[in-house]
Amino acid sequence: LAFQDIGACIAIVSVRVYYKKCPATVRNLASFSEAVTGADSSSLVEVRGECVGHSEERDTPKMYCSAEGEWLVPIGKCVCSAGYEEQRDSCMACQLGFYKSAPGDQLCAKCPLHSHSESRAARVCRCDSSFYRALQDPPSAACTRPPSAPVNLISSVNGTSVTLEWGPPLDKGGRADVVYNVRCRRCAGDAGPCEACGSSIRFVPQQMSLVRGALTVTNLLAHTNYSFWVEAVNGVSDLSLESRRAAVANITTNQAAPSQVVVVHQESTGQNSVTLLWQEPDQPNGIILEYEIKYYEKDKEMQSYSTLKSKSTTATISGLKPATRYIFQVRARTSAGCGRFSQTVEVETGKPVSLRYDTMTIVWICLTLITGLVALLVVLICKKRHCGYSKAFQDSDEEKMHYQNGQVKFPESKFYVDPHTYEDPCQAVREFTREIEASRIKIEKVIGSGESGEVCYGRLKLPGKREIPVAIKALKAGYTEKQRRDFLSEASIMAQFDHPNVIHLEGVVTRSKLVMIVTEYMENGSLDTFLRKHDGQFTIIQLVGMLRGIGAGMRYLSDLGYVHRDLAARNILVNSNLVCKVSDFGLSRILEDDPDAAYTTTGGKIPIRWTAPEAIAYRKFSSASDQHGGAAPSSQQLVPPLQVINSVEEGYRLPAPMGCPSSLHQLMLDCWHKERGERPRFAHIVGILDKLIRNPDSLKSTGTTYRFTQARLDRGLLELSSCLTVEDWLDSIRLGHYRDNFAMAGYSSLGMVMRMNLEDVRSLGITMMGHQKKILNSIQAMRSQLLNTNGPRRHL
Repeated sequence: LAFQDIGACIAIVSVRVYYKKCPATVRNLASFSEAVTGADSSSLVEVRGECVGHSEERDTPKMYCSAEGEWLVPIGKCVCSAGYEEQRDSCMACQLGFYKSAPGDQLCAKCPLHSHSESRAARVCRCDSSFYRALQDPPSAACTRPPSAPVNLISSVNGTSVTLEWGPPLDKGGRADVVYNVRCRRCAGDAGPCEACGSSIRFVPQQMSLVRGALTVTNLLAHTNYSFWVEAVNGVSDLSLESRRAAVANITTNQAAPSQVVVVHQESTGQNSVTLLWQEPDQPNGIILEYEIKYYEKDKEMQSYSTLKSKSTTATISGLKPATRYIFQVRARTSAGCGRFSQTVEVETGKPVSLRYDTMTIVWICLTLITGLVALLVVLICKKRHCGYSKAFQDSDEEKMHYQNGQVKFPESKFYVDPHTYEDPCQAVREFTREIEASRIKIEKVIGSGESGEVCYGRLKLPGKREIPVAIKALKAGYTEKQRRDFLSEASIMAQFDHPNVIHLEGVVTRSKLVMIVTEYMENGSLDTFLRKHDGQFTIIQLVGMLRGIGAGMRYLSDLGYVHRDLAARNILVNSNLVCKVSDFGLSRILEDDPDAAYTTTGGKIPIRWTAPEAIAYRKFSSASDQHGGAAPSSQQLVPPLQVINSVEEGYRLPAPMGCPSSLHQLMLDCWHKERGERPRFAHIVGILDKLIRNPDSLKSTGTTYRFTQARLDRGLLELSSCLTVEDWLDSIRLGHYRDNFAMAGYSSLGMVMRMNLEDVRSLGITMMGHQKKILNSIQAMRSQLLNTNGPRRHL
């Protein structure tokens, strides 16, 4: 330092020299040492900080020291490492029972359930004894353990197959990812050693990782002891060193179908035939009744295949195409059923021999064919002109042959074939239905059950097609051969129908012990249940549209020559688009002698309420009896359940339901005509319903169309009103609080009340729909009583 005196009279007593600095500090878990300020009053000095102990840089920590010695503009920060939490500008270790799995601002967390920390600064809590954490579980997840064994294991043996069902374990180990594994062991005798079943056993739907508690095991050996272990496993079962807990079912199989035919040889080959030779199966399991040979052109099995029966171990298959490769398979059949088909054998037929004909031979062949055609034509023309059908026996819907310019045009017709006319009903199933592999079907839930089996909802995935929802009717275990044939006969009937208003058959499953019929899935179920559930929610046009669909389906069935015999709303199914489809094609219906009885069928009792008179009296079922039943869905759609009718033969018919248009009720009466020849055909019914839909105004007129004279009505009403008043009548139906409404409107006698319709009831100020129905139903009952008490009943 230097001082210069220019001559002033002063004296320097003392001199103080100093500088400014920023003090050491800790900001955002970063430590900053002291720093000297810059030389300029506006300068800022950048200082980089260091993370305190047990912390990590999130962003590089920096601050600026100003000329005044103050810290400005903190940038970046540090965070506490895993196992440490921030406390007063420092990172402290997590206490026992707490953990922190990753660096960050979060505090230490308490150890999850069934876990603990063994020391301070724990990054993860270890699981307690017998508890585990799966590899995919985060550190915050609770420790879990393997589940206990499944409960209520039930086995049902059917020949050489068994169905297993069980319930979920009581202790799932704290996890939701529980699945089931089934292990099979074959045992020699009651106390003999057991060994693994082998790869020939088939598990449906699968053996491991089952989600549902149900499984079918097939291809077991006959009269053999088996032990099935059902394990419940979850995401930590593989981590446990303890043996898995399982439920065990020990079963013994019954008499079974024969085993697979192993060896099939080609003995000889011709141009149009092949002779095969094979050995008996290793395990016949009884007396072999016959062998079945299945054959088809190579790569065309899905299109069509044929079968041939043989009593011996050799067969000659004829009628084959020359120079064509065929695939052959053989299986044996005993009284217990058919065994599995053998491995495929590929055989190529011989090449055709070229034939040469001289010119004269060809000419003679042509002349013979022409002569035959001319003779056939002459016979047909004669029959047409002189041997025509009489009017009494001619069907008005019959298509007629047309002769134009000497040519005969034969109509292309398809007729229904009764499967019971086959000597072997199984042949009808093979001829009409499509066989579906059980592996293509996935059953998801049971939606109904009956005497012969269960109805399930599932999914069907055929090769080259998208997965679709289906309804699956499965025959219950322990069925007899007759029950199986009756069950499949409905499928062979259904397979012959192809119409948008008739239930569609997807196929059948007959090659496994679990016999199934697969149809399209109808989301809304039966029509009667659907309408009761949605009572009052549909317009009359919508209901008539549903009837039109039913009529169209029955017209199609009638044209094929099929008689349904039980047309009612319970046998009509409804899909999600409100399309109605005819279903229930069982055939074994026998009418009992009791006039109040029902048809006895394999599926239960069918009410006789909607049955045609000639079907009740004479057991005559025809398309006309179906037309009589065609009015049943109409009445069941529009009327609540009434008393059972025992007077069909005497001519009594149901009155019009509340809100039923007169035109629709008249159609119902026409369908209920006693003389079957006077009932409208289904084609005519569909035409009438089409006209009603095109002209909605015709559906606005409601009322009951009774055909009796006013004099008879008045005479009967006088007799009835002499013993009952309007007030008494209202009290009898528990609507006595409406006495004043009737009195103010001038209804002083039952004669006036019985002439009321829906509009009259509404005009009294009765707005509740239930009370309106109750009043009109009672009026209809009184009218019916009047018809029954005034002399003989008349046909309506």
